Amino acid sequence: MKAARTILFPPQCLDCGTGVAEDGALCPACWGEAEFIGACLCDTCGIPLPGDGGTEAGLTCDDCLARPRPWTQGRAALVYAGSGRRLVLALKHGDRPDLAPALGRWLAAAAVPLVAPDMVVVPVPLHPRRMLRRKYNQAALLGAAVARAHGLLLEAAALRRVRHTPMQDHGSVGDRFANVEGAIRLAVRARPRLQGRPVLLVDDVMASGATLAAAADALAGAGAGEVSVAVLARAVKAGRPAAPGVEPPE
Repeated sequence: MKAARTILFPPQCLDCGTGVAEDGALCPACWGEAEFIGACLCDTCGIPLPGDGGTEAGLTCDDCLARPRPWTQGRAALVYAGSGRRLVLALKHGDRPDLAPALGRWLAAAAVPLVAPDMVVVPVPLHPRRMLRRKYNQAALLGAAVARAHGLLLEAAALRRVRHTPMQDHGSVGDRFANVEGAIRLAVRARPRLQGRPVLLVDDVMASGATLAAAADALAGAGAGEVSVAVLARAVKAGRPAAPGVEPPE
């Protein structure tokens, strides 16, 4: 059956659709554009930092020093650029939920240092209006893959968007935080299952961290345990130094 399926539907690159050796892979060109985040990173938000990560541990970036985060640790699989950016946009806006299993495996690998006993995976929620238009929550799909990979409990509906907010694509950092203030709350029925338990908060991309901060605040305020965050892609500032041995995407 597998052989017949491969003949009828040969594996394609997740990004460009070029033929590849196996499902869930990138072609050489798209792989070259994908900047997977290595060992030298901010331990709080997952952004890549200059260095090889060989001896450094527990590093913190300038943004996290300037604006303390309401979570303990964070990781990201990719930099939000090149094929990594295209894959996030395809999953989020391109009606490509089929990408979630493969991208979720990448995220699960990046999240390994965050996994703790009795941890609960909670995705960042969509407002019902946006959910109606998009038909699925990409963060929930990624969270399901991460929970499955690590044998963790998934609470897909633990958080709710109680206020519809504009997209966070534009505006200053302060505007972004003000935009989501009080917009996310913990569902009452989920409260007993999260009391005192560590939480892995999952989203597709992190830029300023405003949405993740609102979600983490809601979890902490409702009595959840230590919160960590895992995102598929981390936005970086233009002109940052590339990690050694990694060519910046065009």
